[in-house]
Amino acid sequence: MDPLAGLLDGPRAKGAFLLRMIMEPPWSVRIEDGAPLCLMCVTEGEAWIVPDSGEPVLLRPGDIAVARGPEPYTVGDAPDAAPRALVGPDGVCTTLGGEPLAETMRLGVRTWGNAPDGGTTVLIGTYRMDGEVGRRLLDALPGLLHLPAETWNCPLMPFIGEEIARDEPGQTVVLDRVLDLMLITGVRAWFSRPGAEAPAWYRAMGDPVVGRALRLLQNDPAHPWTVASLATKTGVSRAALARRFTALVGEPPMAYLTGWRLAHAADLLRETDATVESVARRVGYSGAFALSAAFKRVRGVSPQEHRATT
Repeated sequence: MDPLAGLLDGPRAKGAFLLRMIMEPPWSVRIEDGAPLCLMCVTEGEAWIVPDSGEPVLLRPGDIAVARGPEPYTVGDAPDAAPRALVGPDGVCTTLGGEPLAETMRLGVRTWGNAPDGGTTVLIGTYRMDGEVGRRLLDALPGLLHLPAETWNCPLMPFIGEEIARDEPGQTVVLDRVLDLMLITGVRAWFSRPGAEAPAWYRAMGDPVVGRALRLLQNDPAHPWTVASLATKTGVSRAALARRFTALVGEPPMAYLTGWRLAHAADLLRETDATVESVARRVGYSGAFALSAAFKRVRGVSPQEHRATT
């Protein structure tokens, strides 16, 4: 599993909130949904994204933006436009005074706005769930990622623009997968930019030795790995692997493995009813006690407390 595959195993769209927003100036929408990730593409007109902290960003046709939550932000026709609507948790839209707008601004299937023939169209895909496995990659992204049309090429944008307004069997699954692919395409383009500051462990995937070690750990975290067994698999000495891995990734192999195992455990605790004992064995711990000790030491809470608060 490479880092981008790891991203898909983290914030993978599962019934994502998708819509096509059609607006005519003046317009401005305040986003306070607390979602971990939102992808926005402009297909017509222009839109400004104004984060609470940071500089406003202008989106033109073909541009993509990824906003990393849960910090709020505003999207409008101008950087100083006063919000006229508020989007809260689960995509519920109201006036600033709390009056519902879902029906009055509905323009069709997954289409919303203030004018059916408005000059600006924005495709929006919001991930509702905060995935743990992709946390390393998400933490490497800025609060607002912006890729102008000339810096990336995504043939999926016209496709999702057409599919988003359809209402056919299985449509939600289709849109979820297309949203995932668009996100991966955008993140890959972001890290491929000249001078891009990709995280050390991401860059290390290109190293013939450390990259192989990372893939071994990520593909089979439950295996009883040691530095010696990793060294054998990668064809170098134990000392050479430990030194090279730490230099490129920023932490020793076993520390990386611990974080990866606990990320998987956190996902399983949140998404399944599996017992702590079962989760422990699935991610490479001898039992519930060993997992609980590691979870508490690294995350500051027990597995049960993590499950109760997610």
